[in-house]
Amino acid sequence: LISSATKSLRTETEILEKKLQDAQMKLAEKDGDKEKEIQSLKRLISELEFQLTMEKSNNESFLDKLRKEIKHKSDELEKLTQERTQLIHSLSQVQEENSLLQDTVRRECEERFELTAALGRAREQVLELRRLSGTL
Repeated sequence: LISSATKSLRTETEILEKKLQDAQMKLAEKDGDKEKEIQSLKRLISELEFQLTMEKSNNESFLDKLRKEIKHKSDELEKLTQERTQLIHSLSQVQEENSLLQDTVRRECEERFELTAALGRAREQVLELRRLSGTL
């Protein structure tokens, strides 16, 4: 009876040890798979971090380029605004000078008209004086 029970326990122990070994092998296999997956994820994280760094660098470079372009355009706009202001001032001066010249021409034309009229009257007087002196 003891021998049979011992044999039965040994058989059961061997079966349990085999199951334990199988379970340990499966566990070791799962641990290996998990380790591979962890390494794969670490590589993926490294690649993504590198891509992120590159994107940040590209974005900073692009932003620097845009800032320089904005500064250039701003300087150009300021220069054009100054030129416009100067041109408006020059135009105002030219218009004022033109108005002054037009007024001068108008006055000279009036004087010429008056002088022409006075010359006409003087001719008439000279002619009248000649007729009078001829009759005398």
